[in-house]
Amino acid sequence: MSLAIVHARAALGVEAPRVNIEVHLSGGLPGTNIVGLPEAAVRESRDRVRSALLNANFDWPQRRITINLAPADLPKEGARFDLAIALGILAASGQVPIDVLDDYEFYGELALSGELRAIHGLLPAVIQATRNGKAVIVPAALADEAAQVPDARVFAADHLLAVCAHLRGDEGLSRCVATPIAPTLASVPDLADVIGQAHARRALEIAATGGHNLLFIGPPGTGKTMLASRLPGILPPITHAEAMETAAIASLCGLDIATALSRRPFRAPHHSASAVALVGGGSVPRPGEASLAHHGILFLDELPEFDRRVLESMREPIESGRILISRATRQAEFPARFQLVAAMNPCPCGYAGDASDRCRCSADQIARYRGRVSGPLLDRIDLHVEVPRLPISDWRDAGPRESSDTVRARVVQARGRALARAQVCNAQLGPNELKQHAVLGEHERALLEKAVDRLGLSARAHQRILRVARTIADLEGTERIVAAHLMEAIGYRRLDRQVVTAAA
Repeated sequence: MSLAIVHARAALGVEAPRVNIEVHLSGGLPGTNIVGLPEAAVRESRDRVRSALLNANFDWPQRRITINLAPADLPKEGARFDLAIALGILAASGQVPIDVLDDYEFYGELALSGELRAIHGLLPAVIQATRNGKAVIVPAALADEAAQVPDARVFAADHLLAVCAHLRGDEGLSRCVATPIAPTLASVPDLADVIGQAHARRALEIAATGGHNLLFIGPPGTGKTMLASRLPGILPPITHAEAMETAAIASLCGLDIATALSRRPFRAPHHSASAVALVGGGSVPRPGEASLAHHGILFLDELPEFDRRVLESMREPIESGRILISRATRQAEFPARFQLVAAMNPCPCGYAGDASDRCRCSADQIARYRGRVSGPLLDRIDLHVEVPRLPISDWRDAGPRESSDTVRARVVQARGRALARAQVCNAQLGPNELKQHAVLGEHERALLEKAVDRLGLSARAHQRILRVARTIADLEGTERIVAAHLMEAIGYRRLDRQVVTAAA
């Protein structure tokens, strides 16, 4: 009897759990059995591995082969374990040295010829392997992706024979060095393209500075989507730590990590998206759009057209910055610290309140339309901003407009003040941090209390007004929040003011 243990990781989440592949050769009728909750692609690996070994001129053991994927209660999916299984069989049969296997983790799908093919979810696996002090051997096609992990010892090969030669010491693989990917805003639309809409531009700048959630409300064609698409261009550049987190999620979904490493994500799912598509899920949990927008923007256009249950599933992630997906036998947690930006029309036809007086929607129709977005969800949006239709004279008379570079310089400076003060952006300040960093004078406190009482605001909305006021003060370069800052912040609770007016 002989036993070999090889290591890999199952990338079911950003924290990739380690899998020990135990290969046992024993007497009895020849055959191969894989145990440990393998799905179809994993069970089929025995045929891929057998063909790859034979085509690479290795001997296939004529004994009973048992392959155990431990831990046994963790589902295994995909072809990521092919290389590790092949090396386990070779080590157990004495064709490669067994003592060097513990220093490495192995990833890659095997072609029938023995060539190594790319897999999904490599980056989080390499991150975890590096934390545990392991070197990794990966397909050559993923060498640059794996090498992006700081301090990772990555070796890349394009064929099973090259991996075996490295393990035997015959011909070592070269350690991979990453090609640096610098932050870039190339191809991001410029804010200078937006004509007029000074109020909305101001709200966009505040949202970028403090990381606040933002809702645009206005008739069709007034620039709501155009404004939202310009937000990435005025956000601070993504940091390396943030980029690695977003890239790990992109890797799980098989997306290009170069984009994730170079800029903040901007995700804009269609309003027909399901709850699973938006927050993640499935029999084997996968990240949704909310997690793919981690450290970036989740843009929901035509907000009332989304299924109400889909929107309600967003409430917890907006508050906690994470998504916990529970199944009968397992859980997966994905980060989802995104900035929500949404757009909606004021009524079904889109023209309620417009100067053209084209709207013929009844009060009941408007109420039902707006009722598709629940009060608790609106309560979690800091800025409610009206984007009205501009008269054509404003188009002709529009002078020079600030570019994204100019606005971004102010945003970076103001957010730097917030980070130096509390180590997080203002939208993430908790109740204790607000007491410390958003102190109000007696006049300002009385003003806010009066507004909360008049508008019937919740405690959550009260705190969000304070956070927005803190951001406005940072943009002006002042530590003290004054009445003007509070008044502007209260003015962005447009939908709260409408509810009070309707009730009156």
